[in-house]
Amino acid sequence: MSLSFTQTPATASLAQSPIIFSVLESTPVYTSSSFQYFGELYYWTGSVSNSGSVPDYTIVKYPNTQNVGIFDLNRIINSTLTDLAIANPSNVKYFAVDFYYQYKSGSTFVTGSHVKSNVYKALDGYGVFQEPIGQQLFTSSVYWPLMTDGPVSQSCFDSNVGTSGVYVGNVGSTSPTKVVYTSNLGSANYAVSGNTSSSAQIATYPIGPTQSGFPLSTIGLEWFAVQAYNGASPLGTSVRYDLTCQQKYPNVRIKWKNRYGQFDYLNFNMISKQSFETERRTYQPQLGTWESSTLSYQPYDSANLAYIVDSKQGLQVNTNWLPETYNDILKQLLVSDEIYWVYNEATNSVRPLTIITQNIVFKTGVVDKLIQYQFDFQYGQPYKLIM
Repeated sequence: MSLSFTQTPATASLAQSPIIFSVLESTPVYTSSSFQYFGELYYWTGSVSNSGSVPDYTIVKYPNTQNVGIFDLNRIINSTLTDLAIANPSNVKYFAVDFYYQYKSGSTFVTGSHVKSNVYKALDGYGVFQEPIGQQLFTSSVYWPLMTDGPVSQSCFDSNVGTSGVYVGNVGSTSPTKVVYTSNLGSANYAVSGNTSSSAQIATYPIGPTQSGFPLSTIGLEWFAVQAYNGASPLGTSVRYDLTCQQKYPNVRIKWKNRYGQFDYLNFNMISKQSFETERRTYQPQLGTWESSTLSYQPYDSANLAYIVDSKQGLQVNTNWLPETYNDILKQLLVSDEIYWVYNEATNSVRPLTIITQNIVFKTGVVDKLIQYQFDFQYGQPYKLIM
């Protein structure tokens, strides 16, 4: 009897999308109506070797028509990645599964030999159609190990702050040792490091000229490009940032968690508006001195009192003219579960937002020539502090 894998996950998976193990027993014991595949799931953070001795879950599947047991772990693994990306930029979970089978023969349960998987990693992100299930992450983006889908050319202001993520684990390519900044003023290096035997698989690097650690001078800076390197060897495609002049309207800088669990940014430097909406519910109290010897009321008594007075604050922003290469990351903004307004760049202060816009028609340069978009957000923190 021999239990084997017919499908395993990518070395590093995006936890919101399928994480598949398929197992097959080659002998015909699966013809028993009681035959089941068992998987004992271990997941953990910290050291890669710290799996523990007790499984976190035991999962069971009957064989399908091909006599295979297919296990999807994404809902379990994803439920453990509870940290916000802004608090934990290297939100990585290790996992492994010990598989075996069991069936009943007479009054006795027969248990097959165990086959344990390798150790895999899960990141707080998601795949998109038409990416194959189990596709390695380093094949999903031309910018990898920079954890973004671009676009290759972006804009920024010299007052911008912000960091982005670079994968320093050893998935599919040589791990980066630095991010190289090339600009009209020359080049500079920003060292990145991680620990491939722990959860420190993702490092951050500055993409805002005023962000702490930015390696270039901002005096006379017109543009800069970032690219991951291992030693003298470039990895992936570079991303270029062109510094633009301040616009007529105050800039609103939004960052959001992208599909790799890291942050992308956009400056909304056209007109922006803030709104304030109140929600009020009232009740009619009992008036008068009903517990006294006579009935009377006070001149300040009201026949209608508020028992809920809450508020919603909103933000409406508009982009400047964008090339259609932005369309992909704007889709990621629309589906992001973590969005912030960098409302004070001097102190790097952020305000949580939820996106209200549900539907936009994406434009193309061929048809629309110049492309602008409008987005509506709601503050994640209401005006009144009630806990």
